[in-house]
Amino acid sequence: MRSVAGRVFLLQLVIMVLFAAAAGGALVVQARNSNMQEARQLSMGVAQSFARAPGTLDAMKAGEPTELLQPRAEDTRRHTGVDYVVAFDPQGFRWTHPDPKLIGKHIFALREGDAADRPFTKTFEGSLGLAVDTTVPVYDTDGTTIVGFVSVGVTVASVDDVVQDQLPQLLGFAGAALAVAAVGTGLVSWRLRRQTRALDPSEMTRMYEHHDAVLHAVREGVLIIGDDARLLLANDEARRLLDLPADAEERRVTELGLAADTAGLLGSGRTVTDVVHLAGDRLLAVNIRPVDPGSRPAGSVVTLRDTTELRALAGRAEVARERLGLLYEAGIRIGTTLDVVRTAQELAEVAVPRFADAATVDLLDPILRGAVSAGPSPEMRRVAVHGVDGARSLSPVGELIRFVPTSPVAVGAERGRAVLDADLTASSEWMTAQDPERARHLLDLGFHSLITVPLQARGVVLGMASFWRSDAVPFGGEDLAFAEELAARAAVAVDNARRYTREHTLAETLQRSLLPSSLPDHSAVEVAHRYLPALEGVGGDWFDVIPLPGARVALVVGDVVGHGLHAAATMGQLRTAVHNFSALDLPPDELLGHLDELVARIDSDENVEWDNESVSGATCLYAIYDPASGSCALARSGHPEPALVHPDGTVEYLRVPGSPPLGLGGGEPFETAELTLPEGSRLVLYTDGLVEDRERGLDTGLEGLRHALAHPDRTPEETCQDVLDAVLPARSSDDIALLVARTRLLDPSHMGEWDVPSDPAVVAGIRSAVTRRLETWGLEEMAFTTELIISELVTNAIRYGTEPIRLRLVQDRDSLICEVSDGSSTSPHLRRAATTDEGGRGLFLVAQFAQRWGTRYTARGKVIWTEQSTQSPPSDPDAVSADALLDQWEDAAW
Repeated sequence: MRSVAGRVFLLQLVIMVLFAAAAGGALVVQARNSNMQEARQLSMGVAQSFARAPGTLDAMKAGEPTELLQPRAEDTRRHTGVDYVVAFDPQGFRWTHPDPKLIGKHIFALREGDAADRPFTKTFEGSLGLAVDTTVPVYDTDGTTIVGFVSVGVTVASVDDVVQDQLPQLLGFAGAALAVAAVGTGLVSWRLRRQTRALDPSEMTRMYEHHDAVLHAVREGVLIIGDDARLLLANDEARRLLDLPADAEERRVTELGLAADTAGLLGSGRTVTDVVHLAGDRLLAVNIRPVDPGSRPAGSVVTLRDTTELRALAGRAEVARERLGLLYEAGIRIGTTLDVVRTAQELAEVAVPRFADAATVDLLDPILRGAVSAGPSPEMRRVAVHGVDGARSLSPVGELIRFVPTSPVAVGAERGRAVLDADLTASSEWMTAQDPERARHLLDLGFHSLITVPLQARGVVLGMASFWRSDAVPFGGEDLAFAEELAARAAVAVDNARRYTREHTLAETLQRSLLPSSLPDHSAVEVAHRYLPALEGVGGDWFDVIPLPGARVALVVGDVVGHGLHAAATMGQLRTAVHNFSALDLPPDELLGHLDELVARIDSDENVEWDNESVSGATCLYAIYDPASGSCALARSGHPEPALVHPDGTVEYLRVPGSPPLGLGGGEPFETAELTLPEGSRLVLYTDGLVEDRERGLDTGLEGLRHALAHPDRTPEETCQDVLDAVLPARSSDDIALLVARTRLLDPSHMGEWDVPSDPAVVAGIRSAVTRRLETWGLEEMAFTTELIISELVTNAIRYGTEPIRLRLVQDRDSLICEVSDGSSTSPHLRRAATTDEGGRGLFLVAQFAQRWGTRYTARGKVIWTEQSTQSPPSDPDAVSADALLDQWEDAAW
């Protein structure tokens, strides 16, 4: 038993033998106690049962107790398994016994102490072995007189029999446990021999002593690290080089107080060869090899050599690494926005404090406006200042500075090269010439060196970046090259922002010029509007309010998808087209049909001739409101449904039939929805940028808009502000156009309507009725021209039109509107009548005396309308020569 495994097996064998002996002894004790307890319980139970059985007391009191009790006792003994059941009288003479010869004999030792008046149990050694006897007294019916006794005896089973029954199981269990221990010992022995390369303990001890001496004698640090990054061994040199604590073994390398990069390298487990690593104030050459390269690595061995003599080289490498890192960071942080000022501020923030203690950026004024500078100039505006507290002594942001010709900024801008002033105290003349008080203050604060670098893009100087140092070492030649590289990267971002500013300014200017600068004050509606361009640039959203004949008004909102000049120009084309089509007084569905054809034609022409962006994606919502009846006709093409706010604050989205966006209709007709709006209701038209963005769905936006509008008694201006405060996205990616119109109804007292029979004789009566109505309105001076116009229009309707014929006269603020409707679709045309013509002269007179006139078609005919101004003096009939009247208006013309 020389091996460790053999000794372990011998120990296990001894333990198992002791365990088996202890188990056997415990088994004997347990068996004895168990049998004794069972015997006591059985004898007591049988004795109690027999003594209290029905008939036992009567039998004991009978003349011949034996004849009655003996059969019962024997029967009880056979069925219960006891050895005997003996009944005897109080004097101790037996009535029953298994051996009939002993019946009538006297029992000695009747009681045990003074316990004869109560049941008692005794143990004795009989001829059959250890036995238990229980004696129970039988009382008379009065409960105090003892009539007799019942004694029941039970022989206790042999402990050896019980042990012999269970001993094989015990021995089997011990053998099985010994077999398992033997197998386990064999496996452990095999494992130990494999891990120790079949070395015995003495050889392992010798090898350990040899390796320990070598490890602690070499002047190279050695670490053994497990696969879980725990330090298993470290020699004295490794402890010295890494300043390891005394209890370093069995701790993870990340828990040894090492720098994060050092701990990460040591615990990486990868193969490393002569990697130079800075650990504290020592420069180490690190080698790492896995313990078992042929299989899964179980750890690694690390060797460390002190190469502190390479410190200077490592310092320069670290500076170069930091500079490269700073340039990389500058590429990420500079130019995050297309804002010139913000880009300049990002340059200053990147440079401080890793390169300079303070940084300033000055740009030429044209650059801030997006223009191109005419050439380098010593006059620049400060746009960024960042650095230590002393940086506040530099010229503040926003100040226009004219640098003296000898200053590094002026020299660098003129030559287009960076300028280094390594000692400001030795060359403070230019600072004194620039600003004596500020120069003295800067020198007192410790600023000692300066680098100024021009920001150049495509050979054009955009401005100058200045880097100041106060605490660090003065700038050198390497710093100058780095500053030029940093400024070159920033200049590209500044120029991109300048170009974007120029394009954005042009697009916004175009957008603003194409949108209405102010909306007309109309009697039909009270309107308010908002337009917000997207953060990425202006787009193609627009709105408009167009007065229509008959005191009606058209409300328009549209959207051209996209941003920039193309979207703004397209929007201008569509808005102009809507104005032109509105002049024709077309219904909403017909107007959208014409606009759809126009967009398709424009799109086709641009794609064929200029290979330009298409106009697909344009949407429009067009509504016509008539204040005389409160009716509103709406049609939409790919646009969100409008919202209607009732006077009580109830909000609903109007179910206007939808159509594809303009230019994509495929020839399908547009549909119009007609409804009547209560007076004082608010009609809300908007573009999708208000209710939909990247972070919010359309349903969420519409629900938010509903809540913002659900307030009664709000003016359109207040409604616009409520909507923007509640629904406006934090960062909108699309334009937003919002138009709110509160409806009005014309005063019925300012309107007059007459049904006209198809009889020329009624014209005179109609003229008289109109004259009386004009007198009621205080417009007597307009009676002559109005009668003339009505006579012509009504007569033409009777002669050329069909019934029903109606005349409507409306006073709308400073206008007098006359409308004659009939059931025909024929339209009169203004022309110069020839001498032989029978007609054509009346319409010429209408055009002479009315301010405007025109025709609009309805579903059941047409309406001829005229409009006269009540503010300007009425047309003087005398102003038209008598000859002209006679030439143009003859009796035959009627």
